[in-house]
Amino acid sequence: MSGPLLCADAPALLYRAFFALPDSITGDDGRPVNALLGSVNAVLWCVERYHPRVVVLCFGLESATYREQAFPPYHAQRPPMPEDLADQWSKAPALYEALGWTVMDTAELEADDLLGTLAAVEEDAGGTALILTGDRDLFQCATERVHVLLQQRGREGPEELGPAEVRGRYGIDPELVPDFIALRGDPSDGIPGAKGIGEKTAAELLRRHGSLEAAIAGAVRERPAVRKALLSQADELVMFKDLATLRRIDLERPADVPTDLGNGAAAADALGMRRLAKRLQG
Repeated sequence: MSGPLLCADAPALLYRAFFALPDSITGDDGRPVNALLGSVNAVLWCVERYHPRVVVLCFGLESATYREQAFPPYHAQRPPMPEDLADQWSKAPALYEALGWTVMDTAELEADDLLGTLAAVEEDAGGTALILTGDRDLFQCATERVHVLLQQRGREGPEELGPAEVRGRYGIDPELVPDFIALRGDPSDGIPGAKGIGEKTAAELLRRHGSLEAAIAGAVRERPAVRKALLSQADELVMFKDLATLRRIDLERPADVPTDLGNGAAAADALGMRRLAKRLQG
C-alpha cells in the first residue's frame, strides 16, 4: 500500500459524535451507541477518500501530568465524562481494532502527543500523514507531507489544511502555533494567554520577531500595553508555550494494515449497530 498514514484523535471523535448525534441511537442493550457510530463514520469518510495505508486511533490522558503540575488550571474546567459516553468509550477500542485499525494509548501524555509523533515518524520515513482531529493545536504539525483534517460543524467531512492554510488562518507558520497559543490563549485548554493581546496582535508580534522569546526580548520597543503584557508575564508566557508544544514519544513506524470491512461489520452487528453493519457489508 502506498497511501498516507491516517491518525485520528479518538477522544475528540467520540466526544464530538456523542454530543452531535441523538442518544436515541442505541444498541441491543438499549444503551446509546451514538459516539461509536459517529466516530467510526468520521474515520470511514477519510478512509474512502484518502485510502490510507494504515489507520491509527490515538487515546491518551485527559491532561498530561507535567502540564497539570506546571499549570493547575490546564484542562481544569472540563466537566466529567457523561456515563453514557464512558460506556461507549470502553467499547470503542475493540470496535476500532475489529475494523483493522490500530489503537494506541499513552499513560503519560495526551492523544495529541501521539498524533504529532506518528505524523513526524511517518514524515521522517519519507511518507505522508493525515491527522484527523477537531483540535487546532495540531496545526503545529502541518508540513508539506503532513496535513491536518479538521472536523468542523456544518461540514460533511473535515477540512484539509497544510502550511499555506494554517498561514491563511493565523498569519503565521505552523511551527509558531505554540507561540501563538501562548500569546493569544486557548480557553478550551484553560490557557489565558497574554493580557490584552488577541489573535491579530499575537500574529503581528510573531511575524516581526520570529518567536515568543524574541518578542519578549524586544518588548521595550512595543507600545506600552503590549510591552507591559510581555514583560510582566514573560515567564508565564514561556510556560504557556511549553504547555502548547507537543511532546515526541518513542514510537516505531506502524506497518501497513488494510481496513477490514467484513470483520468490522460483524463487530458492529454484535453491538446492535445494524445500519453500520449493513454499510460495512456494502
